[in-house]
Amino acid sequence: MKVRKAVIPAAGLGTRLLPSTKAMPKEMLPIIDKPTIQYIIEEAVESGIKDIIIVTGKGKKAIEDHFDTSMLLEETLKNKGKITILNEMQNISQLANIHYIRQGVPKGLGHAIWCARNFIGNEPFAVLLGDTLIKEKKPCLKEMIRLFEECNSSIIGVKRVNESDVSKYGIVDVKQGNGPLFNIHNLVEKPKIEDAPSDLAIFGRYILTPKIFDLLAKQERGVGNEIQLTDALQTMLKYESVYAQIFEGESYDIGEKLGYLKTIIEFAIEREDLKEDLVQFMKNIVSKKT
Repeated sequence: MKVRKAVIPAAGLGTRLLPSTKAMPKEMLPIIDKPTIQYIIEEAVESGIKDIIIVTGKGKKAIEDHFDTSMLLEETLKNKGKITILNEMQNISQLANIHYIRQGVPKGLGHAIWCARNFIGNEPFAVLLGDTLIKEKKPCLKEMIRLFEECNSSIIGVKRVNESDVSKYGIVDVKQGNGPLFNIHNLVEKPKIEDAPSDLAIFGRYILTPKIFDLLAKQERGVGNEIQLTDALQTMLKYESVYAQIFEGESYDIGEKLGYLKTIIEFAIEREDLKEDLVQFMKNIVSKKT
């Protein structure tokens, strides 16, 4: 079956970025002049996804407003002759068919995805985490969708991380596979360093079969007293094959302060209108501090 729909969980409280996320969704924090979640939706669209459901929570209305039409803003830009930025604003509301559902109580990533079950129905779907950016020559998700159409099994995007970082992520243990896919035979959510089965971390991109909804409905709470997607995927291994695709591109976790700062700097350095002045500014800062 074709992968036509995507779920973007965006209901988390963003506690690692407080106090900035007290009133602003972390997914709306800007990477220079574009909110993080817009980059993620653009990746989904570039990968062929047209229907997207964003799972939100209390205080997330800014996400809906961003992707909605703003008649007052557009009329103001038109009257001032700012046609280029007007076109950009209009394009935002036309990116995809975006739907929303509320996760009433923050019970974890697994529960957030389960909330989208009626929208997805009985078909495979993509999941893109709302605080993880991935940059490759072609969208990571697009390649995962292509591979799914060959194997018809769930695929998880993974990346090698430093040993000291394994406790921050879900970690997979894999067997050598054929081509770019590896057969997963174990998953552990945020293990201690000594308990980690590998250095392959789950990094915010999934293609899942609808079987996951049956498992999430019965999944008990795990790490952090939350319903963990990783735990449900571990159970799925009893019923279906689950594969890992190792990607080599750059990944950015904007869900914590240092990762957010690094993301802004790297993205800014790649922009011709900012690069020269920013690099000079950073050189001046470094010379003053050393």
